[in-house]
This record gives sequence, structure tokens and C-alpha cells, in this order.
Amino acid sequence: MRPSRSRHPPARPKEATLSTVTAPARFALFPLRVARTTALTPHLVRITLTGESLTGFVNGGLDQRIKLLLPLPGQSEPVIPPGDGEFGWYHSWREMPLDERPVLRTYTVRGQRHDPDEIDIDIAVHGDLGPGSAWAAKAAPGDRVVVYGPAVEQAGGVEFRLPAGADWLLLAGDESALPAIAAILEDLPEGLPVRVFAEVDGPEEEGYLPAGRPDSETVWLHRRDGAPSLPEAVGAAALPDGEPYAWIAGEASAVREIRRHLVRERGMDRRAVCFMGYWRAGSSEDQRAEDGAGDDTGD
Repeated sequence: MRPSRSRHPPARPKEATLSTVTAPARFALFPLRVARTTALTPHLVRITLTGESLTGFVNGGLDQRIKLLLPLPGQSEPVIPPGDGEFGWYHSWREMPLDERPVLRTYTVRGQRHDPDEIDIDIAVHGDLGPGSAWAAKAAPGDRVVVYGPAVEQAGGVEFRLPAGADWLLLAGDESALPAIAAILEDLPEGLPVRVFAEVDGPEEEGYLPAGRPDSETVWLHRRDGAPSLPEAVGAAALPDGEPYAWIAGEASAVREIRRHLVRERGMDRRAVCFMGYWRAGSSEDQRAEDGAGDDTGD
């Protein structure tokens, strides 16, 4: 996420007065600790975080993204990068020595509660295949982390925007997208037809998504059983008529392939296809940050 740039020359600064009001930062760093962990499926674990700073956390709901800063092995808590301003910490993080710099991962906020203040983050785990997965699999109450998340209403980081005229909805993703898909399904208006394509390891993962929507149809793709890939399944599917809206997330190359298919072969308006590369095969989020690449997002 980058601050927008104006096309006009900056206005001359005004002298500070007692009536000057500084707008609050949209996002902030929240030092938190693990309250508890809950195994949801063989490959999804819920990490519930708590802390006094959560009084200032404002969850936008649906597919709200946050950054999770994790401690390195041997550290009791992550080193908070120095830096002023809303984005100053990120530039400092990139300059930190590798033996101090916390692991940085992007996740979806699955839920928020008050009294006590808590947020849930559901994380796909695959053993030690990545530091985020390894941390989530071993997380315990009291473990300390830092969340970079929304501090005001309408802060950003929510990409799902259902148009008023949409006749039906397409949701597609792998395990990394299931938390956002679940949150979206819970928030949809009744009567809206939904087609869900979910690529997971096996049938044990199917209990994660909320049930009970008579207008929702889910196609589960079990990799372990040699099911078609997500792009193959969407490409071969018979989809409803009418004005669609599509939300796709997961591995970046698969997401791009599905988007191209929907726009070029299905004739969907590209503005009606929201797509996010949550991860990239062969590349970690830390490596992409080193290269100066941001999230693979778009609408």
C-alpha cells in the first residue's frame, strides 16, 4: 500500500494554530499476545490475539488484510521497526539486519470481539513450509507478536466490493483464501446465488466454510486425490447467467490465470473481477519486499 500522489503541486503550508487538527493514521502497529489457539481443520489453525492496544483496532470485516510481524527463532517478541508516520516502520523494516528483522506475513482478520478485546486470525499450516506456518503450528498462549492493521473506519485493506447490480457471485481460492471466503459468505444478502471453488488438500478441510446457504454451491478440489486445479475447475464450470461479480485469491499465478479466463473467455467486465495473489510459489513475502514488490492485488 502506497500513499496516493496528487497531480497538482502541493499547497503552501499554513502556519500551525491551536485549531489545526491532525488526521489520525489509517493504520497502526498493535503489540499483541496469543490468547489461545484452536485447530479448525488439519491445515487451518485459529490464532486468537489479545492486548490493551486492540482498543484502537478497527476491523473493516470481509477480507480485511493485516500484516503480522513475527519474532525470529530465539526471540521472545519481534523487534518493532523504528520509523515515524503511517508507513515509516515498513521502510525501516526493509533496512533492518536479517538477524533482527521480524518475519512479515499478510493474513485476513476472521473476527473481532470486545470485553475482552480479541481478534482471530485463521492461518493455513503446512508444517515447516515457511516461517508463518511454522510459527502458527507451534504458537502458544503468551507468545508475542505485532499486528499492523486498521486504526480508523474505512482504513483500507478490504477489497471485496459487491456491486448493487450483481446477479450472482463467484468465489475462488485455496486454503489461504478460505478465511476471507468464510467471512464474505457470512455477510452476503440472502437470495444471492454463490458459486464457490475451493482447492484444499483433502475432504477434512470441508467443514471450515459456513453451511446453510441454500443459494450457495461449493466445488471442493482435493489435491491429494488428483482433482483439477483451481483454474481448470473454474474454466470447465457451467456458470449462471446474469451480471456476475468475482472474488479470487490464493497463489498468484493461478489467480491471474482465472482472471484472464473470466475476462477474455467468459466476457466478464474486468472491473467486476477482484483478484489478489496471497502468495507466490517459490517466493516468500520477505523476498518480494526485498525486491520492492507489493501485494498482488487488484480489482
